Amino acid sequence: MPANFRYVALADEIQENILNGVFTPGEKLPSLRKLKNTLGLSISTIHQAYIELEKRGRIEAKEKSGFYVKALETSLLDRPAQETDVGQPCQVNVNEMAEIIIKDLQTDRVLQLGAAIPSKELMPLKQLSRIMKSMPARDLQNSFSNYDLCAGNTELREELSKRMLGLACSIQADDIVTTNGCLEAVTLCLRAVAKPGDTILVESPVFHCFLQAIEDLNLYVVEIPGCSEDGILPDTFEKAVLKNKINACVFNSNFQNPLGSVMSKTNKAKILAIARTHDIPIIEDDIYGDLYHGDKRPSTFKSMDTTGMVLYCSSFSKALSPGLRAGWCVPGIYRDAVIRLKLNTSISSPGINHSIVAKFIKTGAYDRHLRQLRNRLKNQVSAMIIAVSKHFPTNTKTTFPTGGLCIWVVLDPAIDSMEIYQKTYRENISILPGTICSTTDTYKNCLRINCGTKWSTKVEAGIKTLGKIIGNSFNTLP
Repeated sequence: MPANFRYVALADEIQENILNGVFTPGEKLPSLRKLKNTLGLSISTIHQAYIELEKRGRIEAKEKSGFYVKALETSLLDRPAQETDVGQPCQVNVNEMAEIIIKDLQTDRVLQLGAAIPSKELMPLKQLSRIMKSMPARDLQNSFSNYDLCAGNTELREELSKRMLGLACSIQADDIVTTNGCLEAVTLCLRAVAKPGDTILVESPVFHCFLQAIEDLNLYVVEIPGCSEDGILPDTFEKAVLKNKINACVFNSNFQNPLGSVMSKTNKAKILAIARTHDIPIIEDDIYGDLYHGDKRPSTFKSMDTTGMVLYCSSFSKALSPGLRAGWCVPGIYRDAVIRLKLNTSISSPGINHSIVAKFIKTGAYDRHLRQLRNRLKNQVSAMIIAVSKHFPTNTKTTFPTGGLCIWVVLDPAIDSMEIYQKTYRENISILPGTICSTTDTYKNCLRINCGTKWSTKVEAGIKTLGKIIGNSFNTLP
């Protein structure tokens, strides 16, 4: 083979290995000298091959470190088609699978691909423990013996007000109410803006716990289809609002769960204007906003809210630690109602936990942790998509999120995701069947897979098993 073609052949071989999951995103490739000894090629040829792979966007060079596999820039599989029908108001009746998935988190026996959280290997647990150990005994004793303020830990709210710069219009600590996680924030906000019998608009497919909260509050829901890239489109939103009496909206505006979509700033502004015209409050769950995989954090509805009609909610459960139960909301003109509801629900939030988070932020450790976590999640999402493309049936489709930690998988229409869940569970693998992300059967053939578990041979083996179960189910269909 001519010398000028040897590097291309080597680049092709390495690229095939990357796409087959032999080398995973974020992994360091063998050094030039090691490959020279292994392959018997010149260092110049091997270096040319690496340069060629850089041009193709498959690898990247890091100064004084070597060459590393890059995360995917485009999906290896087709993306799901967007649904078009706007739903009718209906009552909610979802099952209790969320409780089962959370229960599975307590054991290492089950490979957890269902719950949308990062694995403990990606959390700064030692740093958080050190902060707690360094807290003065008097502070701990005061926290043990008293309720915290109903509005929340003052130190944390002050740190949050600084972090909200650019995400909301002139937010101060007193505008913030801390909560026991983001779901409590969303539920309190729902109770503040809606009464039994009211109708709530959501993007479909929707985070199943939103549906459970809506059901428990005796509310109705209208589902409108979201695009896996752009989320809800303004025209679709306006059509639903004109067709139905909508009392409030609940949106994941950034890296929506489960699609991973992001509404553009322009579309957010248009949707907010429509909502303002019809006097519809928007509850914005931005829990995944800090987990962007690119260079820039996406915008929020709250940053464009001048009337206080947007109730912004978030937490540190996905980015830092779910067990600390550190969430918050900025309820705007509904602040007093949310404070009263929280007082009558939980009285206060765990002061010690929230103080630990505040101190972690204040030292700058949280931003350093986020930079590492974003890169790891970006690589893990790519590794998961590569594994799915390798082990699932050829007609599988997936989303390609630019943030967050989940992918949405669309299987053959004949596949029942609940049956797949039951079969994989017997193999000690937990997934989320798409059927619980809607009040309809629209997503019966879909799955949500968590990419927050640190990539390993165990995870890939689990995906291989899952793909085999799906393939066998498809082959046994009548």
